[in-house]
Amino acid sequence: MRPQKAINKKNALLIITFLVLITLTYVIALILGYSLTRNYVENEFNTVKVEVFDQSLNLYNDFFQNRIGEVSYYQGYLDSTSAKRYADSVLKNYPIVERILFADVQISNYYLNHGFSIHEMYLAPKAIYQFGDEVHPDSVVYYSAAKDSTLSLTKADEFNTMAVKFASFIEAADSAKVLSGSEVFNSFYSVNSAKISYMTIPRRDEIRIFKQFMEGKLQDTSIYEFDIMTFYLNPQNLDIRNVHPELYQNISIQPLFFDSYEADPSVIVTQMPLSGALSDYKLYFRSSKTFLKKEINNLFTPIGIAISAIYLFLVLIGYLIYKNLKINFRMFKLQYDFVNNLSHEFKTPVSVIKIAGSNIRNGKTLTDVERNYYGKILDEESDKLNNLLNTLLSFTQLENKVFKLKKKEVELDEFCRNMVNSYRVKHPDFDIQYTIQGVEVIETDETLLISLFQNLIDNAYKYSSYEKKYLRINIYKQKREIFFKFEDKGIGIPKDEQKHIFKKFYRIQSQHNQQGSVGLGLAFCKEVVNLMNGEIFVESKKGKGSTFTIALPAELNHKGNSLVNE
Repeated sequence: MRPQKAINKKNALLIITFLVLITLTYVIALILGYSLTRNYVENEFNTVKVEVFDQSLNLYNDFFQNRIGEVSYYQGYLDSTSAKRYADSVLKNYPIVERILFADVQISNYYLNHGFSIHEMYLAPKAIYQFGDEVHPDSVVYYSAAKDSTLSLTKADEFNTMAVKFASFIEAADSAKVLSGSEVFNSFYSVNSAKISYMTIPRRDEIRIFKQFMEGKLQDTSIYEFDIMTFYLNPQNLDIRNVHPELYQNISIQPLFFDSYEADPSVIVTQMPLSGALSDYKLYFRSSKTFLKKEINNLFTPIGIAISAIYLFLVLIGYLIYKNLKINFRMFKLQYDFVNNLSHEFKTPVSVIKIAGSNIRNGKTLTDVERNYYGKILDEESDKLNNLLNTLLSFTQLENKVFKLKKKEVELDEFCRNMVNSYRVKHPDFDIQYTIQGVEVIETDETLLISLFQNLIDNAYKYSSYEKKYLRINIYKQKREIFFKFEDKGIGIPKDEQKHIFKKFYRIQSQHNQQGSVGLGLAFCKEVVNLMNGEIFVESKKGKGSTFTIALPAELNHKGNSLVNE
């Protein structure tokens, strides 16, 4: 046994080492997983701001790319009324536009008062209007050539800017070519901080005429109408769309050179500059580490569950290996004890038979008493060997399903009387009695029934103290089953051992079975009862005794009077 114990200790040490290693790996995996998740979230915090930027500027881009160019559709024929309708539509749908300045411009080759001239081409605003939610009705007319004697540089600022751009374009323009997108943007747009100006794009024949005006090659009394729109923007009205609320706790519009003086290390900040007319501003993203920790935990939870599942699976494997080794060790121990006990069971009768035979052979004269004594010894020990071999053989046949029942009618009273009387003769100190209620005959295999009775009666006698050699056998019928109850006052069976006693080679560690037991008796009973389509139960209290109950199907029985044997 020592080499086997050493092997078991070595295996146990290997399993413990395995569990320690996978536990360390599990802890490291959790730490690395959490760290990588945190780094991923912080990286996302700095990269997905582009999505917020794009979504937030969608409305502004739509305004810049689509609505501003609509001014050219009017071909310069906007007046105060139609300009107001256009302005109201823009102000309503694009909150970022706070105020709109509309200049109704005239172009001619004759002098125009309060205007701009280059060579023989003159540009002058006929009137300038302003529209906005905060513009007072009395202030809508910003300038009128018919009423105002002068045009201040402040009011004419955007007009002058666009007039210079327009003149430069006319001077270098080729009316035979189609205007490119870059030429349109450079000549008819003026983009400044929070301000966009746009001038009506002339047709190709108008470009040719204006070029002739500028060169003094054409005298024409016509006055051409053009429109200049200036849109004043408020970046704070930008519709910020936080498409990643799980990452950004707060998003605001700040001046480009805004610098937060917060020195709080628990706050993470990133930013992204705006473009075009909003280039003096930026999107400012701010989140506390506590806020981001929620997202880290949300992302890490499934990862942690997966890692934990793998860890538990490996622990389960370790447990199954340990359990298998434990079962193997127990089986080895049971087989080892079985071989030892079986050897003892064979050795004792053989030794007794050999001694008795030797005494008979060496005895010159034997009295009848001595001859009968030695003959009885030889018979008893031979019976022990025969019973042991029969039990082993029968158990093997039962396990291999080769044993067939030989059913016949068994008179229970006669059967019990013969069994009880034989034990009374064999053990005079054994207080054994039986009762039969409501049943007389059972159809079953008598040989197997005898084996059941013998095993349970032998156990009741063997596992009882000297002064408590007691057994009561009660046979009765309930519904379609016949019950055989064996109640003793023996040493009892501990509760934690009761679930094992019907296992092959299992022996309760007790002074009563150190010798003379191979752990097959109750296992044999269990197999026999299963073969007979019955069940066997045990109820026991340590030091109080045990009650074994066998339930067999009542295939054939006759009701009769109760029988009591004392």
